[in-house]
Amino acid sequence: MNDSDSTPRIGQIVLINKGRDTGQFAIIIKHVDDRFVLIADGDKRKFDSPKKKNIQHLTLYNFVSTEVRNSLTEIGRVTNGKLRWALAKFVEECLDVLEKGAGFDGKRRCN
Repeated sequence: MNDSDSTPRIGQIVLINKGRDTGQFAIIIKHVDDRFVLIADGDKRKFDSPKKKNIQHLTLYNFVSTEVRNSLTEIGRVTNGKLRWALAKFVEECLDVLEKGAGFDGKRRCN
């Protein structure tokens, strides 16, 4: 499920490993350069004031919110409600699968 070696993608769910927001989930909304991305969660970090984070301080999950990605590519913005909804959907669907571990039969996929 974790894919920390891949390059970050717009709309990808990340877990923050360093800093004040350690342990919280966010979504990548923009690439700054090869080392940094802008992340937002729609609650504490709104779309209009995202956090610049080093990629090395994030755990990248192999889950990209198509709604967020499509909204950003089509209009260049995404609502804070859509960010919150995408994170809630990820936590509900994919983290349940991760916690079950060996009991997972492979039929539900997160990507």
